[in-house]
Amino acid sequence: MSTVQISASDVNKLRQQTGAGMMDCKKALTETNGDFEAAIDFLRKKGAKVAASRQDRESNEGVVISRTSADFKRGVIIELNCETDFVAKNADFIAFANAIANEAVEQNPKSLEELNNLTIDIENSRLTIAEACIDKTGKIGEKIGVSKFEIIEGEKVVAYIHGNYRLGVLVGLSKNVAGADEAGKDVAMQIAAMNPVAIDKDGVDASIIERELEIAKDQIRAEGKPEEMVEKIAAGKLNKFYKDSTLLNQEFVKDSSKNVSQFLDTVEKGLTVTAFKRVALGA
Repeated sequence: MSTVQISASDVNKLRQQTGAGMMDCKKALTETNGDFEAAIDFLRKKGAKVAASRQDRESNEGVVISRTSADFKRGVIIELNCETDFVAKNADFIAFANAIANEAVEQNPKSLEELNNLTIDIENSRLTIAEACIDKTGKIGEKIGVSKFEIIEGEKVVAYIHGNYRLGVLVGLSKNVAGADEAGKDVAMQIAAMNPVAIDKDGVDASIIERELEIAKDQIRAEGKPEEMVEKIAAGKLNKFYKDSTLLNQEFVKDSSKNVSQFLDTVEKGLTVTAFKRVALGA
């Protein structure tokens, strides 16, 4: 047991430095004989224990942040999760998510693992993002962690956040031209609303095509159509799938007289989408 007298001002100082509760700070200082650095480590270790004890908890709430680099050539999306909507709406939690997204833009990791190993400034300490999430878990009392990380690069990348941080979109355009910001946002809103499976039919995974054809054939046979007509009708249904489910072929939501490809052509001849990512919270 410590023989060092722990004052209220010491406890408050540690609380200001760490954000931990008053009683936790007092216990940390008592256990470490008033050594502030050791007390911070004590609190972090306590946080790690809290994190470990909450691994079986569902953390499907949180926020999705999309962000671009200053030159708009690269964009990232991160999903930071917690357990409750109450924490997800907390300004400090949202600021933490934004700080992670900023580090991702600045340091350009290539994977979620690399992202979690980046370092970030947290209350006068430099921690990895994984350590910072454990630290937040200890202070908030909920399981905190980054579950998704997406990147795209292009001549012009536009970021969009929809529904109070519930969904993030990145769109890569083939040219950085006048009107690209607004056009990119319109296309991002299209992606948010319509959830395309690919940019065009060439980008659709072969397994999806096979599944769509099998479903179409079963439907056609169930309708009693002759077997010799099945392949032809199924091909027509597949083309309808491409029209409904691939971005450039979708009807443009803001002007149904055009598809997305035709809309982009009105902004700049030959302008098109080179990449996109869509991350929905908890999906």
